[in-house]
Amino acid sequence: MTDAAPKIERLKKRPDFLACAQAAHCARGAVLIQARARDEDPFIRVGFTATKRIGNAVMRNRAKRRLREAARLMLPELAKAGHDYVFIARGGVTTRPWPRLLDDVKSALIRLAADSGPPT
Repeated sequence: MTDAAPKIERLKKRPDFLACAQAAHCARGAVLIQARARDEDPFIRVGFTATKRIGNAVMRNRAKRRLREAARLMLPELAKAGHDYVFIARGGVTTRPWPRLLDDVKSALIRLAADSGPPT
């Protein structure tokens, strides 16, 4: 990275999650990532979700914690400014070895970046 990493904010409102659901997505291993281009501001916005299929509340919280940490490590170098990302936990996210989960996130972000065209 030559210049400062773009600021990362959280998605918190349902319409933002629904807008990402209509955008491009990529599933890799234990994670599905949706990405949507925005024009409003240069920030990266990210949200996390885990359905009841993952397990009880403890398992869902563990899944989201793992996804948040993976996003914290991978988004600054692989995400595009002005995009929204939603990380959706899939089965096995809580038991997947950490290096493999990071590989899943990295390959999904690379694929989404390649699909959306040249970097912004």
